[in-house]
Amino acid sequence: MATTSDPTGLVTHSDRLSARAAELSYVEMAALLERTETSKAMYERAVEHLPLGVPSSFQAGDPYPIYVDRGQGAKVWDVDDNEYLDFHGGFGVGIAGHAHPKIVEAVTLAVQTGTHFAAPTPVTVALAEEICRRFELDKVRFANSGTEATMDAIRVARAATGRDVVVKVEGSYHGHHDTVMFSVLPNADALGGRDMPTTMPMSAGIPAEMAKFTLVVPFNDAATFEALLAERGEEIACLILEPVMMNIGIVEPEPGYLQSLKNLCERHGVVLIFDEVKSGATVAEGGAGMRYGVRPHLACFAKALFGGTPGAAFGGDDAIMDVIGHGAAQMGTFNGNPLVAAAGLASMTEVMTPDAYAYLADLGARLAGGCQAAIEANGIPAHTVDLGAKGCVSFRKERSRNYRDFLATKPELFGAAFPWAINRGIFMTPGDEEQWTLSVQHTTDDIDRYVEVFSSFCESLAS
Repeated sequence: MATTSDPTGLVTHSDRLSARAAELSYVEMAALLERTETSKAMYERAVEHLPLGVPSSFQAGDPYPIYVDRGQGAKVWDVDDNEYLDFHGGFGVGIAGHAHPKIVEAVTLAVQTGTHFAAPTPVTVALAEEICRRFELDKVRFANSGTEATMDAIRVARAATGRDVVVKVEGSYHGHHDTVMFSVLPNADALGGRDMPTTMPMSAGIPAEMAKFTLVVPFNDAATFEALLAERGEEIACLILEPVMMNIGIVEPEPGYLQSLKNLCERHGVVLIFDEVKSGATVAEGGAGMRYGVRPHLACFAKALFGGTPGAAFGGDDAIMDVIGHGAAQMGTFNGNPLVAAAGLASMTEVMTPDAYAYLADLGARLAGGCQAAIEANGIPAHTVDLGAKGCVSFRKERSRNYRDFLATKPELFGAAFPWAINRGIFMTPGDEEQWTLSVQHTTDDIDRYVEVFSSFCESLAS
């Protein structure tokens, strides 16, 4: 139907939302820059010595990032002393919140009694026991980041199988080592055919020769992986994937998909590796393996397991892990150091209890439900996903099955939602591929405030 503003009647609802999002983004970004002048000054100082002004490229912002000064409980404050409810959670680390008393106590004791010996300690052994119990692993080894954990797991899988080729999922991120820095965020025109997606490096500096050792398959598509195994199974050491994709919002595995992958891997002598760097200790007490009922041969962990400190781990079946004692190298000066181990053990045994997961499930349902109601009331092309401590709003009406579905989202809507939220005291991740992280220190009032801010955004977008 033609309107006064559109006499031709050709402007779609989607077009109007995009145009309105551009208006909101312009106004909100101007307000954001005005209230973060100290962050701007900090950026101008930082960029002199830090590329992009940040210690990790994921922290970069346009035109500059918000520099955080401190955190307490479920809140953070930036260098301009703006106060926020923290739903960013350090890209999924902050499930315990900030300065949780149990973790502060454990870390304080570690600082007072020695943070590093490069020798095994009792607390490291206790943490290994807890991780093996919780995630049903035979053996575990420690590392310092998710990148190291996936790198080590792949090396162990190659050593155990005597094969070199790695298969990963299109659109997944598994850290910044060369083997997995392929097909992370390819543009639509560079995807290749669905039956054999293009192996495309994410970064300059990766030797072209590396591409022959990494193959790519779509998520939620066991048939394509099966066809690849039929053709090249004798070359393939492992399949590494996030059991629930968390690099494109959140995409859950379809019923039977993960078990089909495990069956195929076992039939062809391939190691199945779950990258639970984001999902471990957030989506369930036992991670995605528990939530979806499939245990891989190896699994990788970091982020939420270690109480806000830089720890990681990988582990799994005895027969595979034992290659570490028979020629496969896995080492690191800081692996399992008593500072990180103390924080991790306190977090996993004293903070992230069964009652904590029940509480997070209630908060997650409240947040996702409130956001979904706002979406439906205002006709916004979006959907929510709720996995307890992790969840998201993705600006696509239908749930995604894979990375190619994610390319049909509307990033311009998120581009307006981000400064809207920040300007109203909600600290959130700066990309539409990320998720919220809830902590045990969030309250129902905090959740309701997020819903209130998001609802007002939806109303303004639809106006």
